[in-house]
Amino acid sequence: MDRAHETPFESFFMGGFDCATQRRRDGARVDSLVWQGHDRLVRQDYSAVAAHGLRTVRDGLRWHLIEKAPGQYDWSSWRPMLKAAKEAGVQVIWDLWHYGTPDWLDIWSPAFVERMAAFAEAAAKVQAEYSDEPPIWCPLNEISYFAYMAGDQGEWAPYARGQGGELKRQLIRAAVAATDAVRRVDARARVLWCEPCVHIVPQSMGADDLDHARHVAEAQWEVFDMLAGRRDPELGGRPEILDIVGLNFYSHNQWTPAGNFVPLGHHSWRPFSTMLTDIASRYGRPVIVAETGAEGSARSAWIHYVAGEVEAAREAGVPVQGICLYPICNYPGWNDARICPTGLLGPADEQGRRPVHLPLARELSRLQAEMDVAPPRVLLAAE
Repeated sequence: MDRAHETPFESFFMGGFDCATQRRRDGARVDSLVWQGHDRLVRQDYSAVAAHGLRTVRDGLRWHLIEKAPGQYDWSSWRPMLKAAKEAGVQVIWDLWHYGTPDWLDIWSPAFVERMAAFAEAAAKVQAEYSDEPPIWCPLNEISYFAYMAGDQGEWAPYARGQGGELKRQLIRAAVAATDAVRRVDARARVLWCEPCVHIVPQSMGADDLDHARHVAEAQWEVFDMLAGRRDPELGGRPEILDIVGLNFYSHNQWTPAGNFVPLGHHSWRPFSTMLTDIASRYGRPVIVAETGAEGSARSAWIHYVAGEVEAAREAGVPVQGICLYPICNYPGWNDARICPTGLLGPADEQGRRPVHLPLARELSRLQAEMDVAPPRVLLAAE
């Protein structure tokens, strides 16, 4: 089978653990794995998601903890996760960089690209100690969103404004270098790129508004185009770098240029299946829904909608290879510590047990059966 279309994933439905580590405007370091308790409860968490048929998960390394000085690696925060994944029989897509850079490293410097590549290569060698299976990496997560938040809005380190384009280019250099590095260790390595999938609704049907909306919407593909070498080839992008296309899609991913969100069901809402078809036609690569979810009582209804749209796209020939529920655990908000009820699993009790959101668990079980993918083995305690 063509490598572009054979699935490398152990399960179609996946679970993602938020692993953000950026520095906020106030200087505080986000460490979402700690805030969720996932760093302590990784063994229980992997077993819990596997019990619901989610045998593939997204998770991440925390570079700022691992490389506290140039070239000096401390893997103690990651090795327990690798061991837990092996024991639980869970396949992990590892984010090497989920917004967080060590404090000693200047993200604008050539050293950032060099250190990113060295870190990726070192990590790939450690991962190989725990598994003989082909690894799957997400070298840099949401390059475009980070470039916007840290390069245009000044909300995250390096707190720049009006430099999002150049920051994006720098991250592409690092992404290419990291991809080459993990493939030097294991040529079988697959690489997932996760970027927001959005739709911009014009303010009116006037020519200027239509052109503006089209221009804003087209910007979402810059990262994939750069990785594939279709634009700015001097950054090192090549067709083989763009491996698996990951789309992050939430209910707030459609809006007008004025910033007004378009709700699901609105006449201007664009079906997600159409968006999936467009991306597959544009790049001819396998696709996964790398992040999707909703809060509170909307959780089960939202995954029902997304799965239906994915099935429609698959029936039309789009090679969608998975849907990742993200985050799979409720987590504290990055800025205000508000508990965001997005997950299948809730906050852990003193024994490390997480309650299950039963409506989402039941809908997930129904979808797994209906779509002929692996059903869950057990249903854990309800929220």
